Amino acid sequence: MDMRKKIEVACAVAGVSQAALARALGSSPATFNARLRTCKFSVEELEKIAETLGAKYSYSFDFPDGTKI
Repeated sequence: MDMRKKIEVACAVAGVSQAALARALGSSPATFNARLRTCKFSVEELEKIAETLGAKYSYSFDFPDGTKI
């Protein structure tokens, strides 16, 4: 699943529209939608999106043996 889809699903789970998320992040819905199309968000931005949605963003390298880095 690409990042755009993950953000869309996260919004649905949180019950927050993408427009409301954009405004909460200090962006216009149109600007946020344009950013969503390119999916070029920094880790800090993804963490802020998660925080705004009441979630936690985590990222790691997950190996088949269960090792996470």
